[in-house]
Amino acid sequence: MNVVAFAGYSGSGKTMLVEGLIPALRLRGLRVSVVKHAHHNFDIDHPGKDTYRHREAGAFEVVVASDRRLALMREFEQPAALSVHHLIAELYDGVDWVLVEGFKNSDLLKVEVWRADSGKPARYPDDDFVVAIATDSPAQLPETTLRPVLDLNSPDAVAQWLVDNQDRFVYNADLYVMNT
Repeated sequence: MNVVAFAGYSGSGKTMLVEGLIPALRLRGLRVSVVKHAHHNFDIDHPGKDTYRHREAGAFEVVVASDRRLALMREFEQPAALSVHHLIAELYDGVDWVLVEGFKNSDLLKVEVWRADSGKPARYPDDDFVVAIATDSPAQLPETTLRPVLDLNSPDAVAQWLVDNQDRFVYNADLYVMNT
């Protein structure tokens, strides 16, 4: 499996790019999974639903499945500091690409998503894990770079760059120590 992260400040266009990459990679016959960093109190369940009631009753894990999808919800009794590698380990092994949104401080190779009009600094000058920059304003990059500069508004071109460079993104879980 290949893994690439997309890092950038809020509002930079990470979600838009990942959303466009999924069908672009699927059109190439590739299976895609996504790992998304969320804020502390997110929820995907709703009061009154059976799964919510099971969690509220104290279940550590609730798995709900149909013939079309499966969802696993796990409640931590204490805050758990899961790394992106823990989350990747939870994924189905038969995927071609894992697109990681967020986890900007991870040790994954990443594409920085940067917009000049955001007023936010670029990360690539100080982050050796940034291997490319996706931007809508290449002429305004704060520092020259030898990294590829990709068109943020062309998910198909970014997908093609990923496929052309897929050997760089092969994920080896054995390189990461899991302290669970």
